[in-house]
Amino acid sequence: MQRHITAGLDGSRESLDAADWAAREAVRRGLPLHLLHVDDELADATSLPEVDVPAERERAALDRAAVQLAYCHPALEIRPAHALGQPAVTLVEAAETSEALVLGSRGFTGFAAFLVGSVALDVTARAACPVVLVRAGERPEDERRGLAGTGPYRPVVLGLDLARPCDELLAYAFDAAATRHAPLHALHAWSVPLVPSADADDPAAEKARALAVALSAWRHKFPDTEVREHAVHGRAGHHLLLASTRASLLVIGRRTGLGDRLGPVAHSVIHHVLCPVAVVPHA
Repeated sequence: MQRHITAGLDGSRESLDAADWAAREAVRRGLPLHLLHVDDELADATSLPEVDVPAERERAALDRAAVQLAYCHPALEIRPAHALGQPAVTLVEAAETSEALVLGSRGFTGFAAFLVGSVALDVTARAACPVVLVRAGERPEDERRGLAGTGPYRPVVLGLDLARPCDELLAYAFDAAATRHAPLHALHAWSVPLVPSADADDPAAEKARALAVALSAWRHKFPDTEVREHAVHGRAGHHLLLASTRASLLVIGRRTGLGDRLGPVAHSVIHHVLCPVAVVPHA
């Protein structure tokens, strides 16, 4: 089955900005882009024109988005599609055949939170592929260094739990950095006591060694990618949010064994990060 990027569209500003990000990601990876609009089957055609107008407006927004993205990216293969069903269920089904699923989040100004809707949260917690959440107002120049936004890409930041340094998460992060020709900043936060006992190893040195070991094989697979390791003391969510202010993309994991919910770090991060965040499912 051919690989592709899927972007969910509902006609909102945030979903259009997410579709624009998805188009750039598809171009970077040399993949087709699927634009998917889902009509809620419980709220579909009522035969009342005054009620059906919003749904028709959303469908028209999908067609306009496809035309606009085709104009901006003439070499990109774009496949717009309408679907009937429950949005969260349909998007989760689309994730099964997607390389990544891209959704929008409503961003507030300044250092405030995203407003992540219930559909996006539900899909992120259940999708079989990485889900990328993109805030409203995200622009192409936000991914790059320099005032004009024409310089090299900002770093890709990877949040890594050394207890579960899974291949799915590492593969996605290294590939994201490589396609951008960007450095990868691998961050692990730990909270054991700073001062070791007399018969214990220095926890800082131990964590730094473990992080280096977890990344070693992937450094060899991606020899052209600059990798910087950060083993830091403190809360993971806090350090990831700080790192996101200087990143083009933040990559974190989601354990599939938790059921249809996100862990506390992932839940906190996706509500507060200032850059797009990719949530990668893993065992």
